[in-house]
Amino acid sequence: MFFSNLATFWLRTASNEHVTFITVKRKYLLLALCLLLIVSLSLPVKGQGEATVMLPDSVRVVSGLPSHVQGIAVDAARGSMYFSFTTQFIRTDMEGRVLGTIDRIPGHLGAMALNADDGKVYVSLECKDDEIGAGIARQLGLERMERTDCAFYIAVIDPTRVTRTGMTPADDGVMQTVLLPDVGRDYADSVLTTDGLREHRYGCSGIDGVAAAPRAGRRGGRHMLYVAYGIYGDTSRADNDYQVIHCYDISRWNYHTRSAAPRKTYFVHTGNTSYGVQNMTYDPSTRQLLMAVYKGSKPNYPNYDLYAADLSRHPFHAALEGVPYAGNGLQLRLSRQGLHDDATGVSGWRFPYGSTGIQALGDGYFYLSQNFKDKASGHQGPDVCLYRWTDDPTKPFERIRKKNEK
Repeated sequence: MFFSNLATFWLRTASNEHVTFITVKRKYLLLALCLLLIVSLSLPVKGQGEATVMLPDSVRVVSGLPSHVQGIAVDAARGSMYFSFTTQFIRTDMEGRVLGTIDRIPGHLGAMALNADDGKVYVSLECKDDEIGAGIARQLGLERMERTDCAFYIAVIDPTRVTRTGMTPADDGVMQTVLLPDVGRDYADSVLTTDGLREHRYGCSGIDGVAAAPRAGRRGGRHMLYVAYGIYGDTSRADNDYQVIHCYDISRWNYHTRSAAPRKTYFVHTGNTSYGVQNMTYDPSTRQLLMAVYKGSKPNYPNYDLYAADLSRHPFHAALEGVPYAGNGLQLRLSRQGLHDDATGVSGWRFPYGSTGIQALGDGYFYLSQNFKDKASGHQGPDVCLYRWTDDPTKPFERIRKKNEK
């Protein structure tokens, strides 16, 4: 099968530098000083109180592919941005100029997160037999895989090695994959629900949203990797109303890591969504894990576009409503901010952007992806736009524009 070689995509990196979004180390000092002089071309955003970096208020990237952007990450210290386009990883500069690509990735490359602790990019990667997997196989001219061959990975990429276009995982060794067996079991399992026997435990369709964040209930410390399930939006079952998030200790991962088990599994009661959490990001200023979704359609839920798990509060054990086969689960509380639905206890926001990419920048600033499609070519891409968090339940973000922009 064409996915069988994924376990051999390993990344050996000689880099052991510790780079954060906001701390400019000596080797970046000259670059930072140059950026600070370009006041007329960029907007100042204070990064978590330690330094100031200059970021554009919008960046446009075109992939040359028919698929939309799946996730974004911002690496201000290196002057780079990263994008996933289903079967392609793109590295650009801060003006959207392409610096390198990894092409023909044989699976669904989804949401991503830059880990400030090691400077690597962690991306969800699905290899499965459903309609999405079949479409990717057709696009790449590959054989459709069988259910028994489905697998789910985190792709670990050292972006400093993505230096030219047309690189491939197999030939250039720029991507390591770490298998997540727990996800595969939940995807393959059939479970007895209150609505009868159903495929896919918790409605698991795979994985998508990814974020690097501290442990829930703790301030600071090393970053863990939070990986959210995709959840089928089937309105005829009741066991798919929780977001399922695995928490991995990636500080223990290295070149030899071939598979990993989560340290914790969290549940967040949001109600129905279509394919679960599409993109996640951790905002250190509010200690919220923001989760952008394709909104659900069950009439008994508010079906918001954006939810936030409050990582400042400790998780709690409680029964999972509508999930008779699971019993109690370790749950994260939804943020008290946003709109609140009294009937379900669910809070969230209505906002059209974030599902194709959201990145917290510090001090309440964010980049959000706004997808576009070129009518002539059919190619898609994002306008990545700068926003500020507002605390307004009806309008959580406001767009930031340069003074000289029309």
